[in-house]
Amino acid sequence: MTEIRVLVVEDEPVAADAHAVYVGRMAGFVLAGTAPDGQSALRIMGEFAAAGTPVDLVLLDMNLPDLHGLDVARRMRAAGLPADIIAITAVRELSIVRSAVSIGVVQYLIKPFTYATFADKLGSYRAFREQLASSASGISRAGASQSDVDQAFASLRAPTELPLPKGLSTSTLDSVKELMRGRQQAVSANEVMEALGMSRVTARRYLEYLADAGVVTRAPRYGTPGRPENEYGWNRP
Repeated sequence: MTEIRVLVVEDEPVAADAHAVYVGRMAGFVLAGTAPDGQSALRIMGEFAAAGTPVDLVLLDMNLPDLHGLDVARRMRAAGLPADIIAITAVRELSIVRSAVSIGVVQYLIKPFTYATFADKLGSYRAFREQLASSASGISRAGASQSDVDQAFASLRAPTELPLPKGLSTSTLDSVKELMRGRQQAVSANEVMEALGMSRVTARRYLEYLADAGVVTRAPRYGTPGRPENEYGWNRP
């Protein structure tokens, strides 16, 4: 894939510089520019688009001195600017979050945050684009399959740290994760049971924990004899 061109839209100079530095540290990304307000952002994106070097991703603050971030997003769409948007903001109101989702914001990053959190969000976004590009290279004229779409959107859901339920151990969880990393195909609880020598119920508890955390994707397995069961596939970037 070509590098993902990023525009940072942030009115606080220190924050804008920090986000620009963060982008520079991320493999697969290149800083296209920075904008201190909404009008400047729209102008810069229009200029890049006219030059044939469009912005791919906008890191968009919601509280700008001239326009609300949601208004910037709406004007982008009205102007035919298809860049994806990651909201980077201290705004936490659920109404704003819902509106952001409705206009196509793909990630929502709440200030303050560490570089590790920033890297997780952008890494998930990069994996999303790579998954789509990989699927596109082998897609027939009929279009993407449900599996192609599911895998792409699963990439956007960065794994979440959940507390380990009572009765589960970190060492056994690591063994399950290591097993799944090495498998090219999704596995069932029975297959984990046989590979690691644990009960089916225990294997299923670990797999369900990983599914809830977004580390693996859960899906029904069809075409096997007996009662229906789920299979679990490792979410590979």
